Amino acid sequence: MPEEPILVCQSADLVEGGKGVRFPVVTAGGDTTGFAVRYNNIAHAYLNRCAHIPIELDWAEGEFFESSGLYLMCSTHGAIYAPESGHCVGGPCRGSRL
Repeated sequence: MPEEPILVCQSADLVEGGKGVRFPVVTAGGDTTGFAVRYNNIAHAYLNRCAHIPIELDWAEGEFFESSGLYLMCSTHGAIYAPESGHCVGGPCRGSRL
């Protein structure tokens, strides 16, 4: 039987290229956080964990985009990720993904 969807936030809470919405996630490794952002008018959600070293990406709560608004960026290592796929396109984990 399929699981019921879990409401993370209202769609209007995700502003194009704006702040992301953090939410709790339980994984095999324990409790962590995920985040959702809007890019090209599509909502995307990922674990809030850099592919290089498992540390949260946001430099302030909900701040995931770098200054141009084109990429998600790890505040600690500077790795940049394509928001539409989660693939690392620059930095120490190039080729990995969120």
